Amino acid sequence: MNNTSSADRRPEQLAAFGRLLDVLDRLRAECPWDRKQTMQSLRHLTIEETYELSDAILRDDLSDVRKELGDVMLHLVFYAKIAAEKGAFDIADVLNAQCEKLIFRHPHIYGDVTVSSEEDVKRNWEQLKLKEKGNSSVLGGVPVSLPALVKAMRIQEKARGAGFDWERKEQVWEKVQEELQEFREEFAEAEHSPEHQQRAQAEFGDLLFSLINFARFAGINPEEALEHTNRKFIRRFQYLETEAARDGHQLADLTLAQMDVYWNQAKVLPVDDPNPKSGK
Repeated sequence: MNNTSSADRRPEQLAAFGRLLDVLDRLRAECPWDRKQTMQSLRHLTIEETYELSDAILRDDLSDVRKELGDVMLHLVFYAKIAAEKGAFDIADVLNAQCEKLIFRHPHIYGDVTVSSEEDVKRNWEQLKLKEKGNSSVLGGVPVSLPALVKAMRIQEKARGAGFDWERKEQVWEKVQEELQEFREEFAEAEHSPEHQQRAQAEFGDLLFSLINFARFAGINPEEALEHTNRKFIRRFQYLETEAARDGHQLADLTLAQMDVYWNQAKVLPVDDPNPKSGK
């Protein structure tokens, strides 16, 4: 597409969305696989598609982002289609409810509330959520099944939105050091006592939580940072495997010092060149 504004493309966007609904209507009526799907059967597939979208975003691969957005969008309208068949709601109800929620939570745009910063917006957002039916706690909207690292981020962000937070990142760093020392002390005794082992686990959780808190203050997304490190480790380890095999070695037969030679070679590789010998 070109750089035409979203408003100028509104007829095409609405037509495309309508086409997706029409295609899904036909598939639901005529395709044996689509006809048998339920919300429960689609759930794990939706989670997989969401992670595939996340991967594409991390790679900054806009072509794949477009494709994965389409897969996620299909799942969203599929859930609404199933609900409509049950007489519960349809996609129009979903979208209208979302619009009403956005308008309600942006009184600085649609009302007379004045804000001076992003923090004001977040604080208003959390306070308004508490006024909505079913929300009795600022943390009530954090999904129980979120991965622990992401959940910690959301908990901290929501607490900050309610005004409960550290004032300076130096205070958070001091907390990290405190938690590290407490973990070190419990870990030193862990091998001698199951009780200390349990305490060490608890202190390690506290240490991770404080590190995530510090990352937030430092403007670092800890989930993305850890995922980039995961990918870096995979890239380097696969180089180690490939080059060891090229030299006629099995990893199981190498000493750690020998493996470190390959590892150190991998550390100086450009990110986009995992195997410089491949072209020789």
